[in-house]
Amino acid sequence: MQQFANTLSMRNEILNQMVQNGLEDDCYVEMLDYTIDLFESQGLGRDYYGYHNINHELEVTYVSLLAKDQKKILFTNEDMKYLYVAALFHDFDPQKNVDKPHEESVIKFISMDKKLSQLIKTANIDLEIIKVLILRTTYPWSGELRKNAEMQIKQCFEKSDLTRNNIQYQQHIIEMGWYLSVVDRISGYALGDFSQAMMMAKMNAHALAWKPSLIVRSAVAYFEELLNKEADMTREVLKVLSKEMRKNFFDTVLSFMRIRQQEISIQADCAYENLKFIPTIESMTTREDPNFIKTLYDIFMELPLPLQFQKEKFEESVKDPHVIINTLRLNDKNGEIIGFSKGGPLENYKLREEIRDENYGLENTVFLEPLALKMGYWGLKGGSEMRHMFIMQSHSMKYKYLTSFALRDVIRARIEKEEAEFVTMFDPERWDYYRIKI
Repeated sequence: MQQFANTLSMRNEILNQMVQNGLEDDCYVEMLDYTIDLFESQGLGRDYYGYHNINHELEVTYVSLLAKDQKKILFTNEDMKYLYVAALFHDFDPQKNVDKPHEESVIKFISMDKKLSQLIKTANIDLEIIKVLILRTTYPWSGELRKNAEMQIKQCFEKSDLTRNNIQYQQHIIEMGWYLSVVDRISGYALGDFSQAMMMAKMNAHALAWKPSLIVRSAVAYFEELLNKEADMTREVLKVLSKEMRKNFFDTVLSFMRIRQQEISIQADCAYENLKFIPTIESMTTREDPNFIKTLYDIFMELPLPLQFQKEKFEESVKDPHVIINTLRLNDKNGEIIGFSKGGPLENYKLREEIRDENYGLENTVFLEPLALKMGYWGLKGGSEMRHMFIMQSHSMKYKYLTSFALRDVIRARIEKEEAEFVTMFDPERWDYYRIKI
């Protein structure tokens, strides 16, 4: 959907919706522009590889205004300004140290930011009601998270002159928050196709430091909860969106479910020993084969963007005899390739600026790129087998150290086993750079 191709075009679409909903005062436009500027100045613009970037903030704001004619809740003109402000600020945590904003951090930030406070005051908006709407977007809405949010909501209602003794209005605001919560979870998937949805899922997994094996199963659980526990509101919101948006959403749901079925089938085959993983050292003759290179590149492209090292030089690196490559094949050494490990001298790589590796330039360290596996094969130990073979090859080439990136908890588990050590730790991703002795 081309109108959402960039932040400027999304801003224009939101401005159109604001006009249609009577939100034309300068203070509302200033709120929109201030949000965009602050996210981008904090490195949380479109280039931030996390789910909760400026894209998400604007998508939720747009769909909140677009779907307001649903039949579940009747919104007044006064409601619309609260809905707009709450949607725009619902994940407003530009100083985040983890990708998923904590509602309490969001509320603290918007309460203390002088510019926002002035804009909210100019719009004659009760900040306590905005807080309630944001707290109601807490996900999942269950257990201790819900209990804590409801306790804070009660305090907000007590502080507000508009809600203190008005139970009926309190209930209406809670229902508005429910609407916003559902829109929060639908919007991104309604505004793009399945390839966009998969990228969003990978972004979410990477930013939350999930293991890749959780991506699809978590997505399926997410959609099933939305379509079952939140069925009434979800149905009403989708009903008023365009046919194309509804198609995007349900195509995404069905695609994730199909991939999950494939994952379960693969796991069953492994359990019944119908599949065997064969780590294979590939000959240079094979590595010159265009079909082999294309197979590896297709698997490589399934990795989240931050894990795609030397993308522009991929073919060249596969053909380079100084680069270590092994593959994971099914059943025998000539079987289907389902993954690979690749790496070479540390000096060949341009890593993040924050990394200060003391061994850089000493030519004693091999860098292992993030392991690449086809979707469906994560979590079945094939990655470990490739990594161990890579370490053996590195040892035979007289390297003293290996460095790579991995999830923080994975590195911690290797500290005793492999004398692993953290070199540089990164937040919010918790995908850290580490070293082991070979």
